[in-house]
Amino acid sequence: MTVPRPSAANLRAAAEHFGFHLDEDAQRAYLAAVTHTLRSYDVVDELYRDLCDHSAPPQPPDRVYRFPEPGDNPLGAWYVTADIASGATGPLSGRTVAIKDNIAVAGIPMMNGSRAVEGYVPSRDATVVHRLLAAGATIAGKSVCEDLCCSGSSFTSASGPVRNPWDPTRETGGSSSGSGALVAAGEVELALGGDQGGSVRIPAALCGIVGLKPTYGLVPYTGAFPIERTIDHLGPMTRTVADAAVMLTVLAGPDGHDPRQPATIAPVDYRSALTGDATGLRVGILAEGFGWANSRPEVDELVRSAARRFTEIGGTVGDISVPLHRRGIHVFNVIITDGATYQMLEGNGYGLGVDGLYDPELMAHFVRQRVVKADQFASTIKATALCGHYNRNTLGCASYAKARNLVPQLRAAYDGALERFDVLVMPTVPGTANPLPEGNPQDVGLLPHASGKAVNTAPMDITGHPAISVPAGLADGLPVGMIIVGKRFDDATVLKVAGAFETLRGGFPQPPY
Repeated sequence: MTVPRPSAANLRAAAEHFGFHLDEDAQRAYLAAVTHTLRSYDVVDELYRDLCDHSAPPQPPDRVYRFPEPGDNPLGAWYVTADIASGATGPLSGRTVAIKDNIAVAGIPMMNGSRAVEGYVPSRDATVVHRLLAAGATIAGKSVCEDLCCSGSSFTSASGPVRNPWDPTRETGGSSSGSGALVAAGEVELALGGDQGGSVRIPAALCGIVGLKPTYGLVPYTGAFPIERTIDHLGPMTRTVADAAVMLTVLAGPDGHDPRQPATIAPVDYRSALTGDATGLRVGILAEGFGWANSRPEVDELVRSAARRFTEIGGTVGDISVPLHRRGIHVFNVIITDGATYQMLEGNGYGLGVDGLYDPELMAHFVRQRVVKADQFASTIKATALCGHYNRNTLGCASYAKARNLVPQLRAAYDGALERFDVLVMPTVPGTANPLPEGNPQDVGLLPHASGKAVNTAPMDITGHPAISVPAGLADGLPVGMIIVGKRFDDATVLKVAGAFETLRGGFPQPPY
């Protein structure tokens, strides 16, 4: 296959982008030089077709799926439904799972909430999908997510809003909106979510389920559509802490393809950590996680009261201050804005410059679609792109570099608090589920509805600490989540504390819808 050659107009556009001033003779000479270099691109195409395990183009397996009818999808939470099983037996035998639609399931369409991805059919299962199937799980379909996973609410998906089963006029939270709604409604037992700023924990909190963002690098991201390599996480969303522990045991460990992961990770049976006993555990109530401008006082008090209950089962509870926590959201905002613009948009998801398994077919599909469908992006994507492009081209991404250099300081601040306490707790979201806004996802006026929920969740995406949201109670009939944060790669303690609280709290009610 021959790579398309540039025209003189293509070369002039490239020169203008870089600020080159070339006369006609120079343009002809550079066009010849570029054309010569592209011969190597032809050879790479041939080698990829002939030598790689995935022939060009790879052929997806023949798997049956269907797009649900509106009457079968009242919450708008399913993108496609399926019934995929490997026949294997294991710890998830007989359990149904929904896969967030930014994660590849071979032979099943992927939309990632966006017209810019719509129509793509992966040829390979993501590592996490392969591990779930090998553990006996049955994949029931793909759950709707927000447009390119960039919203803390649930109204930006190109397929329509996702509704909360506690009150269908309200949001589920995002961006793993469909996964949260389906687990809460009992349509599946388990789900996978992705978390780059709280996208597992926010919908878990607002839907009254459990959502775990594991330690950065613990669960392989291979085969999921990236946003920014330094903050990409995948994690379980379940009804119970025990189910989250079983899923994490199945999902965790290096796959040899994901540059986010350390080379070795000791296997852990996370289910065995759930003793229900908090004796000797030290729980720190993080002062700066309360009293935000958009906090509801009754939510703050509910979470404080829930945390103090650890003393009933042998734990000790105290207050702790991490002043930098209040600034963490700003460090995160710079990283995701510049990073997502550079990697996800201009880098077509994967970017360049690191080892790992790329998806060239998805990259080629996305680069075509994101230009043709650009006006259909939600306002969250457009605002990110415009700000990120300005910063990259005017400030040279210096602010991104500064933010990344601040991450060790923020990480050390949490680590210092975690020397005094085994875990830190605070509200997952400062409030409860808001009404779904009226209007079009492209409306810039709706931007405030998509933001503001990640103030307590986003910092852990840049520092890498494990964090789980568990239902703490109800406020005005809507779920409130409590986030539990622990030391990096000590996910077992986070799950142990969450499990102990779940036992202490007792059963959590089912949503009415």
